[in-house]
Amino acid sequence: MATMDTYTGNKIDPMNMTASDISIQDIAHALSLTCRGGGHVSYFFSVAQHSINCMNEAKSRGWSERLQLACLLHDASEAYISDIIRPVKAHLSNYLEIESSIMNVIFERFGLADLSEEENAMWKQIDDEMMNFELKNLMKGEEYRNTDNLSSVPAVAERPWREVEGEFEAECKKLAEKMSDQTGK
Repeated sequence: MATMDTYTGNKIDPMNMTASDISIQDIAHALSLTCRGGGHVSYFFSVAQHSINCMNEAKSRGWSERLQLACLLHDASEAYISDIIRPVKAHLSNYLEIESSIMNVIFERFGLADLSEEENAMWKQIDDEMMNFELKNLMKGEEYRNTDNLSSVPAVAERPWREVEGEFEAECKKLAEKMSDQTGK
């Protein structure tokens, strides 16, 4: 069995993950240190920052805590298998299967395993819209890109990764607690 070491000191098999393997500390730490756009953005802008922007957009639209949490966690598999840019990812069917498997476990861990097709389409829409906004603001040659009207004002300023890590973890815990209070689980 091939394992990986995580930030919190766990040893996990990313090919056979269980809900008990998932740690919000591992996810927040790894995503706050993973740069968007394969590192080709104007300055360090993390996957965690993108995910926080997605969560804030869902909140601004008045979406449920459940959808806000889905937006925050939508790239969480990248904490365990890294980020691959979309133009390449589309050609890696095996990667997509692994990513989907890990996301299923992450969503199970956070009570999101039963997201409907409509709910999945909603967080994916925000992900796409936020990507366009971030490309326009963070990539050379994209300043004329058309973007969708967002309900929030995404934060694209460069931020210390530790600050982003703390915010990501705190927001996840807060949303998970609210969902737990609502469902009694």
